[in-house]
Amino acid sequence: MAKYSTGSSAGGGGTSCELCGAESDSLRQATVAGAQLQVCPNCAPHSDESGRRGQSGGGSSGQESRTSRKKKAAQNVAKANPIWDGDSEHWEKDGTNYDDDPLPYLVSSYGQRLESARQDAGYKREELAEELGCKESDLLAIEQGRATQAGVGGGLITALEEFLDIELAE
Repeated sequence: MAKYSTGSSAGGGGTSCELCGAESDSLRQATVAGAQLQVCPNCAPHSDESGRRGQSGGGSSGQESRTSRKKKAAQNVAKANPIWDGDSEHWEKDGTNYDDDPLPYLVSSYGQRLESARQDAGYKREELAEELGCKESDLLAIEQGRATQAGVGGGLITALEEFLDIELAE
């Protein structure tokens, strides 16, 4: 079994939408802001192609303009929120925490298990995050099956398992 059980975007074996992270058995390929993604039915309307279907008025200039606007918007978001700014000084100084708190092997439905257990225990995501002293965004990432991409540590998985009496790791 894959280490993190988050699905795969290559080869059709994945079960997680590459746009929202939700698990789905009916993923389809869509172009979103110029990127080819495997998306769930809920995210399919965000495809660049969906906006073109009902358009009339002859010519492709409206289509090109719409695509161009989407592409520029995506580039602006990328500039405003860079994944890596080119500065590795903090890693060189502080190191990474990959070995300090490794993410364990997770069961295939860990996100659904966490969400159900949290709701059954009567907690809102915000309340559980406060109770455990973690970020609400980390809990959301786990519930959406994106623990790996969000860099969630094994300590949080262990804390969730103990607090909610569930099994998330194999």
